[in-house]
Amino acid sequence: MLAELGPDGPAGLLAPRLARFAAVARLEHVTRAAQLLAVPQPTLSRTVARLEEELGVALLARQGRTVRLTRAGRVLLGSVERALAELERGAEAARAEADPEAGRVVFGFLHTMGTDAVPALLRGFRADHPRVRFQLVQDYVAAMLGRLRSGELDLCLVSPLPDAPDLVARPLDEQRLHLAVPADHRLAGRRRVRLAEVADEPFVAVERGYGLRVLLEGFCEEAGFAPRVAFEGEDAETLRGLVAAGLGVALLPPALVPRPGVVELDVTAPRTRRAIGLAWVAGRPATRPVAEFRDFVLSRRGRLLDHD
Repeated sequence: MLAELGPDGPAGLLAPRLARFAAVARLEHVTRAAQLLAVPQPTLSRTVARLEEELGVALLARQGRTVRLTRAGRVLLGSVERALAELERGAEAARAEADPEAGRVVFGFLHTMGTDAVPALLRGFRADHPRVRFQLVQDYVAAMLGRLRSGELDLCLVSPLPDAPDLVARPLDEQRLHLAVPADHRLAGRRRVRLAEVADEPFVAVERGYGLRVLLEGFCEEAGFAPRVAFEGEDAETLRGLVAAGLGVALLPPALVPRPGVVELDVTAPRTRRAIGLAWVAGRPATRPVAEFRDFVLSRRGRLLDHD
């Protein structure tokens, strides 16, 4: 349940006074509480009096220079202590996010980048920043850009690069996409093909919204046809399995390890390459760990991928 934050809600009225009430309640002495908080004693006394007035109940029973909690005061103090402890934990967690040595970076990337490129980036960065923590998120491009804008992600590796005024996108590398065909396919003995040569064949592809799907449709349009997608999946290895089973052909990044039953061919027309880049929100302040990791990734331009 969220607290009411309007000008007349309890949280808005009471929050500034609760820490002062807690100090008086803990010490059971207004003068010592004022010294602890470094505020004048009359100011502290007025704060507690206003709190009692707003709640309509006595919180303290005054006995000379000391005070004692009333039953209502003890009830309130329990909640105040829990709230202050949670606030302190939240403040510590917020500071930890930006810790220059051990802060956190939330980094998003394409599924196809998770097997080699991203681990290599992290290994290289952690060599000089061993205590920086990472939360890694794999998703398709449209979802990652949404999460980037919402603040869930600090940075993300994407393809194709977004063209939007609220985002900054920097190209890092270019990757060749191969035509994957079954081992017994009529073109399997070739090294190079034109994409138009499979215009009439079924394709297996990632779902709509994924960058690879956008690229497939764009390259096929360049080749003069619309791909007939027979099966959809979420990752490249699943698609290779479908190709090996003879269910279609696919346009995919190079496999790290050859897949039995699949032959990968160079495409000469059109030029089936995809640009991979780093994106972040324009104008959003970055913590030091995020800024340093961003600079490190940008320094890998042209060396992010192994070229074939």
